Amino acid sequence: HVRLVESGGGSVQAGGSLRLACTASVNAADQNCMGWFRRAPGKEREGVADINNDGGARYADSVKGRFTISKDNAKNTLYLEMASLKPEDTATYYCAADLFRCPSGPVIDEGDFQYWGRGTQVTVSS
Repeated sequence: HVRLVESGGGSVQAGGSLRLACTASVNAADQNCMGWFRRAPGKEREGVADINNDGGARYADSVKGRFTISKDNAKNTLYLEMASLKPEDTATYYCAADLFRCPSGPVIDEGDFQYWGRGTQVTVSS
């Protein structure tokens, strides 16, 4: 069983930055696809970004140019660097992982991920 634990959430003002981290209980290199999702109040959970072990990454259009996903297999940790934060980025952010390579389509789909963390809250005030 893979356990994922998120950290780094908090409250920031618009324009600020945060870095989220997700630590895996197993060898992160075995998780060929890892990603970040978020759920805003009253909305469905949506894919934010995902990354393969070769470094190939996908981003939701809403975060392109502002968020950067990265993975440190030596530390079994996935990161999400978030810059130029907006109030609409306010959400609970979830880490996810799967043994299979990330799909290549345009949509980051939660159905492609088997393992999930419990989430960390990010609040951006205007």
